Parts: sequence; C-alpha cells; structure tokens
Amino acid sequence: MEIGNRNKWQLRMAVVAIFTLGVVAGALSWNLYREWRVERPLEGRRERFEHLLNRLNLTPEQRPQVEKILDEARAQFIEVRKQSEPRMQEVRQQTDQRLQTVLTTQQWEQFKQMRDEMRSRYGRGRGGREDIR
Repeated sequence: MEIGNRNKWQLRMAVVAIFTLGVVAGALSWNLYREWRVERPLEGRRERFEHLLNRLNLTPEQRPQVEKILDEARAQFIEVRKQSEPRMQEVRQQTDQRLQTVLTTQQWEQFKQMRDEMRSRYGRGRGGREDIR
C-alpha cells in the first residue's frame, strides 16, 4: 500500500513540475515577444517589409523600383500627416473638452493616464507615429 501512495505522490509532483515549467516557459516567451514586437516595433516593421519584398520574388531590377515607389508613397503619407496634424490637434482638444463635461474629475484623470499609457505602449505621441519600413 505504501508503494501505491508513493507512486501517487510522485505522479502529483510530476504534474506540478510540468505545470510550473509551462508557466515559466510561457512567461519567458511573453517577455521575448514583448521585447521583439512591443518594445521595438520599428524593427519589426523593417523585418515585415523585407519579408514582403522577399515573398514577391522580385527581380534585381524590380527591387529598387519597388523600394523607390514605396519610399515616395511613405514620404507623401508623412507630408499628409504633417498637414493634417493641426486639425487633428483641434479635434483632440474638442474631444477632451467634451469628455471633461461628462466624466468626473477622477474618471478624467484615469482616462488621461490610460490614454498616455496606450500612446507610449504603441509608440505614438502627440506628433503621430514614425513610419519606417
């Protein structure tokens, strides 16, 4: 009977050990993912851009042409953003004023904090986001 109890305990300990290893592996994977995607989003964009170009199987003549077209489009997008930024800022200010009339002081402060956290997390500030392939 003692051997049976011992086997049960060994089995339970093995299950706990496997579960613990799974939790540790998950936490490590999550940290690696955050470092790769969240904390260095621009690097991920470059990699995705290169992956896109590679998947198209471009010829040596096509690649610089495609890169030039996309670079020019990117520059145009940046210019459009710069031109629209004053209007965007105006809309943000109007939105803030309207929210302040509805939210309590505590809710308003909480909203501002959550908005700032989201902006810093996703790499966006008041000036928009930086585009890099």
